[in-house]
Amino acid sequence: MARTFALHIPDADLEPEPLDPAQIVSGTPEVSGKVVWESEDGRQVRGIWQITPGVVTDTEADELFVVVSGSATIEVEGGPVVRVGPGDMAVLRAGDRTTWTVHETLRKAYSITR
Repeated sequence: MARTFALHIPDADLEPEPLDPAQIVSGTPEVSGKVVWESEDGRQVRGIWQITPGVVTDTEADELFVVVSGSATIEVEGGPVVRVGPGDMAVLRAGDRTTWTVHETLRKAYSITR
């Protein structure tokens, strides 16, 4: 991938990323995404991610993301409950155990450090 580029996030084509059925708490959420850049050592990843309505659990990586569309409530085990929507930036810490309640299909741009 080119070192310098621009991408219109709302229209970007994404690829299906099947969820582990054990992560689904309720509903029939579907996930898709696209990695747009990854460092040579694989420790830095930039991309776009989308999830349809439902409730899922996850264990997070160090991540900064900005919501482009949709909304969700993210409950961090032993931590805060965060509601995010268009224009919101959020930071998740590696190891955070989360429950995502997706109210409207959520699309975000993210940067992950592994």
